[in-house]
Amino acid sequence: MVKDFLQKNKRYVLASFFIPVIVMAIIYLTIGIYPGSDRTLLASDAFSQFSNFHASFRNALLGKQSFLYTWNASLGLNYLSLVSYYLGGFFTPLVLLFPNQLMPDALYFLTLIKIGSAGLSFWFYAKHTFKIPQGSHVTLAICYALMSFVTAQSELIMWLDAYVYLPLIIWGIDRLMQKGKPKLLFISYFMLFLTSFYLGFMIGVFSVLYFIVQLFRNWKENKKRILPYFITSFLAGGASMIIILPALLDLRANGEELTQITNLKTEATSGFDFFIKNMIGVYDTTKYGSIPFIYIGLLPLVFCIFYFVVKEISWKDKILYASLIALLLASFYFIPLNLFWHGMHAPNMFLFRYAFLLSFTVIMLAGFGWEKLNSANEKRLLFSFVFLIIAFALTYLLVYQTHDYLEPISLILTLAFLVVYFIIFCTKQFTLKQLVMFLLLFATVEMAINTNSMLRGILDEWNYPSRDLYTEPYPAIDELVKQTKEENDTFYRLENLDPVSANDSFNYGYSGISMFSSIRNRNTSGYMDMLGFRSRGTSLNIRYPNNTLLMDSLAAVKYNLSEQPVNKYGFSQKATSGGYQLYENQNALPLGFLTDPAIQQVNQYENDNLANQTNLMNQLAGTEETFFQFRPITVTDLNNVTIENQGSHTKFSEEKGNQAKEVTWTVTVPAHSQAYLSLYPTNFAELENSTATITVNDQQRESQISTNGQYYDLGFYDQAETVEFTASFYGTEDISFQNPQVVTLDTDALQTSINKIQGNGVEMQTGKRNAQAEVTTNSNQTLVTTIPYDGGWHAKIDGKKVPVDSFQDAFVSLEIPEGKHTVELNYLPQGFLPGMGLFIGCTILFVGFDWYYEKKRLR
Repeated sequence: MVKDFLQKNKRYVLASFFIPVIVMAIIYLTIGIYPGSDRTLLASDAFSQFSNFHASFRNALLGKQSFLYTWNASLGLNYLSLVSYYLGGFFTPLVLLFPNQLMPDALYFLTLIKIGSAGLSFWFYAKHTFKIPQGSHVTLAICYALMSFVTAQSELIMWLDAYVYLPLIIWGIDRLMQKGKPKLLFISYFMLFLTSFYLGFMIGVFSVLYFIVQLFRNWKENKKRILPYFITSFLAGGASMIIILPALLDLRANGEELTQITNLKTEATSGFDFFIKNMIGVYDTTKYGSIPFIYIGLLPLVFCIFYFVVKEISWKDKILYASLIALLLASFYFIPLNLFWHGMHAPNMFLFRYAFLLSFTVIMLAGFGWEKLNSANEKRLLFSFVFLIIAFALTYLLVYQTHDYLEPISLILTLAFLVVYFIIFCTKQFTLKQLVMFLLLFATVEMAINTNSMLRGILDEWNYPSRDLYTEPYPAIDELVKQTKEENDTFYRLENLDPVSANDSFNYGYSGISMFSSIRNRNTSGYMDMLGFRSRGTSLNIRYPNNTLLMDSLAAVKYNLSEQPVNKYGFSQKATSGGYQLYENQNALPLGFLTDPAIQQVNQYENDNLANQTNLMNQLAGTEETFFQFRPITVTDLNNVTIENQGSHTKFSEEKGNQAKEVTWTVTVPAHSQAYLSLYPTNFAELENSTATITVNDQQRESQISTNGQYYDLGFYDQAETVEFTASFYGTEDISFQNPQVVTLDTDALQTSINKIQGNGVEMQTGKRNAQAEVTTNSNQTLVTTIPYDGGWHAKIDGKKVPVDSFQDAFVSLEIPEGKHTVELNYLPQGFLPGMGLFIGCTILFVGFDWYYEKKRLR
């Protein structure tokens, strides 16, 4: 039966999938994006992040790491939780077809496949829902797949799966209501929640609202579907707990706080937004201050309005659907409603993430309206066209002076296509087949023009970066990383001083510190911030650059990669490959240390990272060393900058616009010292994308001030020396810091402490989600590790379970009794076993329910 259906509708199936794919591919081609091209598909802030995440998923599929835990993410991370947000979905395993180096090309194909699949799923929904000419289902499918919300936010590849399942869920509700068949609904809900719990929440809420609308359209007949609907929904949700429950528990421990409601109205919205964003090619921004992306084509908009003016549709239906639309529109304007759709957490850019639900509602009602079109009500269709023409023209005249992004060409194209559609419908000489083909043709052209504007909007705002930035360094970095793996059988960490992105460790499979991710261990990252690795606020970022040698040692950073010579005490060049050099740190400490239980009382301060490093190092070593000293610095040269002393702060202002501000200082560095320039911004909110480039001994290194740490390396000096160095600031007209000063680290004191800690070090061998070590101690001791603490860790000493403690609520620690012991740590995400039980139990229950309900229905 299915085979016959597909064979009969083969050309429509192919058209619904391939037309959106071809449109996207052609526009990408005109921009210069295609496999092997100079540009990557994803915008600059996303391409490395998603490429690296997908590379790590490929590594997991190949058995190189666990799906439950990864050591290759900010010290260590619950990988299942990361998969649930970024990598869930049935398309992701296709990355197996691509090597890690070509992951940008893999994401290109995944994006096109997902958009084509969205069109295909909507065609299946439309085909079984709307009684309109065959080719018109394809027209609606193309409009759905290429709606503005999808194309303007196409760089967020992990959300594209949800648009595939939305039409299937609505179709599943219809099948349950009309035929009493729950199977499609269960499968669609399950796939949605398993793919994306985030958009799954939004679609879940919308689908419940849709069910309520259907319920009250015919209460007498449909009330008997209430129980089957909620049984099916809850069982589908329960089955998906295999991935959602661990993610929710992880978010509860590490997620951001709920957003406080301080205003009633959203920031940039106005009463004309609906018509502004339904014009062709209107792209404002996907950053802050945007209005919702709701365009889904002019033809669906015309028929949506026609739905509400045609007499053949009951007022009850119109009121119910109008209420649904009114709720979605109100959500754009009122912050409490807007936050509710986002799970009570304000989004980080890419605002109104539920706006596609309004677009879907418009195109759904367009299908129902199109069904009612006949010769008797053509004048009402004319009214729809005239209404839109007047509305768009008036909107433009009233707002064009205050909306810079609203171009005249958008109005011209919008009115032109409305006139074309009007002429097509009014021309009596066309046969039905010709009418359908003309509508399909012009709708495709219209959607292509709009898609071109959306993708070029991304290009202008975010930029599609050079593909070579990702692929060119790969062979050299990969070779050096593999060399470190061959030479070590115990745990170590590696960091790249000239990274491709903050998430390189995912791609190359090494253990590092840097990461940018919405899924993170906030407690650990927050403590690392106190130790000098910048991870401010909610710890979306944690960055390795610009910290001290103490933290290199304590964090087990055994290797540095660099494109320039590295002048750090204890680091020696080990190998070279391409443009990269590998340096080994002789003072890297192991993953764990044995120390006195008094370590739990070590003083750690909120805003003094050097004191925190000193106290921690001295406590672990049993010493009382003074590691750091502040040295006076002298300004010797200024270029395009004026300096204003503001007490405890210094302000640097440019003299000529859009040029770097350069300050040259000198400092006397004592013998046996590592020197650092300390730059701590006065106001992070004013930094924008400001950078600092430090030049010392003819070597330069650029750093982004807001994301990297505060200690800019000036080199190691075995003999006392007067050092001249230059700081070049770029990105804002002025910038201010706590008074800049040079910090020197006494490397003799450092070496003394390191030697003592190494005597108590615990080398640990790590597996995919476990670590083990042999420990010998003459008294009761505390084992402190630099493994991020997470409730999923379980421990055994000599085969017996013992409780896992946390050091500073950040790292795994254990109490070790006197004697020789075998210590084992194993990780299993919290909620995974209950989630597995729910998956099995709910699936079995639904199979039984479906059998019973089908039997009852037939009886």
